[in-house]
Amino acid sequence: MTIASSLVQHLVAAGVQRVHGVVGDSLNAIVEEIHKDGRLEWVHYRHEEAAAFAAGAEAQLTGRLAVCAGSCGPGNLHLINGLYDAHRSGAPLLAIAAHIPSGEIGTSYFQETNPAQLFQECSHYRETIGSARQMPRVLQMAMQHAIGLSGVGVVILSGDVAMESAGDGALNHPPLVAHPVIRPSDIELGQLASLISASTRITLLCGAGCAGAHDELIALAGKLLSPIVHALRGKEHVAYDNPFDVGMTGLIGFASGYRAVKDADLLLMLGTDFPYKDFYPEKATVIQVDRRPERLGRRCRVDLGLVGNVKDTISALLPLVAARTDRSFLDACLGRFASSTEKLLSRAGLSDGSGIHPEYLTHIVSSLAAPDAIFTCDVGEPTVWAARYVSMTRDRRLIGSFNHGSMASAMPQAIGAQLTYPGRQVVSLSGDGGFAMLMGDLLTIRQYKLPVKIVIFNNGTLGFVAMEMKVAGIQPFGTDLDNPDFAAMATAMGIKGIRVEKALDVAGAVQAALDHPGPALLDVVVNSAELVMPPTIKFEQAKGFGLYALKQLFDGEGTELWQTLRTNFLE
Repeated sequence: MTIASSLVQHLVAAGVQRVHGVVGDSLNAIVEEIHKDGRLEWVHYRHEEAAAFAAGAEAQLTGRLAVCAGSCGPGNLHLINGLYDAHRSGAPLLAIAAHIPSGEIGTSYFQETNPAQLFQECSHYRETIGSARQMPRVLQMAMQHAIGLSGVGVVILSGDVAMESAGDGALNHPPLVAHPVIRPSDIELGQLASLISASTRITLLCGAGCAGAHDELIALAGKLLSPIVHALRGKEHVAYDNPFDVGMTGLIGFASGYRAVKDADLLLMLGTDFPYKDFYPEKATVIQVDRRPERLGRRCRVDLGLVGNVKDTISALLPLVAARTDRSFLDACLGRFASSTEKLLSRAGLSDGSGIHPEYLTHIVSSLAAPDAIFTCDVGEPTVWAARYVSMTRDRRLIGSFNHGSMASAMPQAIGAQLTYPGRQVVSLSGDGGFAMLMGDLLTIRQYKLPVKIVIFNNGTLGFVAMEMKVAGIQPFGTDLDNPDFAAMATAMGIKGIRVEKALDVAGAVQAALDHPGPALLDVVVNSAELVMPPTIKFEQAKGFGLYALKQLFDGEGTELWQTLRTNFLE
């Protein structure tokens, strides 16, 4: 048995179903073993970055180990953006980085890089297998780190070493997956209960760590009569069947979520590493619960930091807190949420003569999509519209590059989602800039006949970047995109393409795309002047945008801008 064949057998034993990657000569031994063994699917991409994003999506959605691979030098270097995204999302991912011939390492050989150094910041473990005596232990350690610490493990393997005879098979066992109960001590829980008892306005701020704890959250909020605010990655786990939901906070959140956090006298952070310090309360007592102790207190001042899983911690806490009857704080927050929601939905109206609102497009997609649809979204404005207008259910999922913030993630993540769940509806909410960046892997969708639905928000600009420039008081530069007819391009590739330029055609086009049995691309020309309004506006932001607006008006280019300002501010 060779190292390559041993590697494949261990991946199969670990429950891996496929390997995402691009072939290359340094990967030949491994790819050949995958082919001969027949139990793993090799998924071939046009770009390794797309392969890593797709594998990361598989890991995020299932919680199980996923695998991507790249050939030596530039091949595995292309994986790095997707690996960063998976690592920062807590997705268990194994990357196989093929290396140059072992005898040439350190000689500035053709395509030589230093993978162990390159992947240092985006992995929990990275090691080179230079001898058969290291197998299978190094491989198992890489998988164990990825699974146990929820992140990336990297195995580096030269093509010639992969063809060597394997070791004696010691430590031949699959990865060990543990699901321990983790909660604070009884003394700490008592401290938490005391702080809760002494507070009157309690807000729960919930993140991705609330996965699997929905029922416990609702029980706690019901007992404390507390509003529930979520961070973006917490939306899919919190914002459904939730009578205490008051929306999201942060730059792209709701005013109601922002106020519920700011007005609290006790903020209970549950499984969230929400990074924006300006959105935390100034005077409230802050308690943070997280299963990773290094995260405690790194975003804001914390009065009590507790290590524990959210589900286990709430289950232990519930008997220690008394049920409340005063709903005044909760009802005020719910009233603001209803007002915020009504205002947002008014922006999702059909048309006001300024083109197709991206809000309206997102609202229609959400309304018509399946109850268990999986949504992926690009960074920037598509993330804003998904955060505000995609409705969640118990079975829907919403993923994106929410921590790493990378462009171009939506379509390859949709590929990974569709491969993992072939019977479910997968919708990519893609920006025109993000889609174009990894557009080549539309061919992967075609090649594997994946019924992914790609919705392109085609506004001819890098919209969020342009907005950041406007807020700084400067004229957007370098943000314009001269796009082709993406629908015609898709049609030429053998994919159903639909182009929409009128608001009245949006609903029918979305339904046609969703009903199509194969892949479909919906190219929607949306209003390029749409403003992304934060829940609160600082003086510096208003000043900067005012300077930009004056420049536009004085240059005689302010007609469309004036209409947008009037709609968002004056009316």
